[in-house]
Amino acid sequence: MEKKDIGELRARVGCAAVLEHEGFAIDRKESTRRAVKFRRDDDIVIVIHDDRGWFDARSDAKGDVFALASYLHTIGFAEALAVVGDLVAFQPTAPTWEKPLRQTQPIASVAERWNHRKRPWRVSATWSYLRQNRALPWQVISAATEADVLREGPFGSMWAKHVNEAGAVIGWEERGPAWRGFSTGGAKALFRFGMNEARRICVTEAAIDALSLAVIEQIRPDTLYVSTGGGWSPLTAKALETLASGEGARLVAATDNNVQGEVFADRLRQMADRAGCDFSRMRPEAEDWNEELKQRRETGELPHTRSAHQG
Repeated sequence: MEKKDIGELRARVGCAAVLEHEGFAIDRKESTRRAVKFRRDDDIVIVIHDDRGWFDARSDAKGDVFALASYLHTIGFAEALAVVGDLVAFQPTAPTWEKPLRQTQPIASVAERWNHRKRPWRVSATWSYLRQNRALPWQVISAATEADVLREGPFGSMWAKHVNEAGAVIGWEERGPAWRGFSTGGAKALFRFGMNEARRICVTEAAIDALSLAVIEQIRPDTLYVSTGGGWSPLTAKALETLASGEGARLVAATDNNVQGEVFADRLRQMADRAGCDFSRMRPEAEDWNEELKQRRETGELPHTRSAHQG
């Protein structure tokens, strides 16, 4: 993960989200705006710097949100990145002194916001972004649009739909020339592109990478290309477990060629072992599949991939 991506993740996930997710609760009587005390049994952690810093009241431990995840789980930085990434869509409870902003109109639901947006079209800003910035061919953009998994986001960005097991939209990945994020109030599960009945499941970390791999493989008819959106929520795990448990399923860890990609790949390997399905690890030669696709466009050749298979 690049330094700018780590910084963006740090900005999107606060210490309160990590603590509440791990069973801590705010001690409102002993908290102030500048120092919010969290308790879990005998453990006490004070959150400071507007939710960006913390310290343990009973030790010398302190730091940022990644250090907090490492401290609570006794894990390294790479694993902490994955833990924090899973909490992008998690909304911690606001302290009582934080009054909600006065609303002038009701907040639209996730489905309403999605349906309000247009699908990309040939001369739209999103279409141009996908073609020019992301090197996706028009055929794949058109196929994804017809499958109703893409929407026009603000300022030429792309929204890529995440659905639950019933196929209903519950959130979306947001990617654009100057922005990367996830829908406010939405939930991560899986972005899906391809045949839902397919038994070969290629798991990537971003919808852009799922579409890029589909291009490289010329949209294999036996494959469902999915994205976790860079996280690993309970809904994501459940959806992947359902896919892995299908008859004849084959799980392909097509995650990034970096430390975080290996962390996710190992989770998928363990999931495949539990489900008793075939597993393979497929890495891009570049850091991710979209970078590899761009290299392919520059050279005019289909880039090679390295695969490692496990029964």
